[in-house]
Amino acid sequence: MRWLNTPMDLIRHLRYFVMVADKGHFGRAAAALGMTQPPLSQGLRRLEEYIGTPLVHRTRQGAVLTSAGDRLLAHARQLVDESDRFLTEAVRVADTRGLVRWGAGSALPDRLLTACVAALCAETDAAVATESGTTVELVDAVRSGSCDFAIVEHPAQVDGVESGPVTKVPRWVVVPSHHRSAQAERPRFPMLSDLTFAAPPRAGNPAAFDAVRGLFRDRGLDVDTTSARDDRAVLAAVAAGTHFGLSTTAPGSAPGVAWLQLAPAATAVRLGVVWRAGADTDRFVAALDRVLVRERVR
Repeated sequence: MRWLNTPMDLIRHLRYFVMVADKGHFGRAAAALGMTQPPLSQGLRRLEEYIGTPLVHRTRQGAVLTSAGDRLLAHARQLVDESDRFLTEAVRVADTRGLVRWGAGSALPDRLLTACVAALCAETDAAVATESGTTVELVDAVRSGSCDFAIVEHPAQVDGVESGPVTKVPRWVVVPSHHRSAQAERPRFPMLSDLTFAAPPRAGNPAAFDAVRGLFRDRGLDVDTTSARDDRAVLAAVAAGTHFGLSTTAPGSAPGVAWLQLAPAATAVRLGVVWRAGADTDRFVAALDRVLVRERVR
């Protein structure tokens, strides 16, 4: 099957489809989901591409199901309802065990990840469970209730959740150790034009991905991009000699990799806490924010 090697948050996208079918209109469906219309429309289009058939006719009056959409709607609704029941029961079970569930975005460096867990443990006697994921995945997890709160990268689409202040945390430009920029007394972004930019996939946080590309372009650098799931994958691509990247891993002794400080304030990663509205998470959110502030760019 063509979709087996293509990851997708299927339940989230089926929820989009069901809501559009129920409301008959993208704007009303987006409002009901607590999000804006463009990501809803894009998400439904990704679902259609994923399964290989259109589900909705887009008209000036709204959204009308295709024959395939009409046949698949009941199945989609059943999966979404079962997912909601599962999450409700999971929350109930977690609450009886005294479990704090939080999410750590892939941009959060290891040194901050462990500091955050320690800070949360200091606030409660309950067990602390950490979920890793992209910004899109974690915002959706918080919105659905499978996570109580999370640290995510900004800018981001945070419709349907509460969002705290954004803190800039150091991030470095990493290049092959033999590259001319690593040997230059005053390296500049255009020197990286012969390298490919290794970065997490755009789907994980389109807004932040586009902001970084815009930053490069403003500084005279327009490069091709290849996907690297996380910091380790970025460093591996850089060590191979043909890529550069951005890394929150502090400068160290990684063979084949050199760390550059290029526009440190602009390249810093912007991190913030998101949480469910009405959830009793104030002390946890404050504890995580204190960890971020200690590491901020000065």
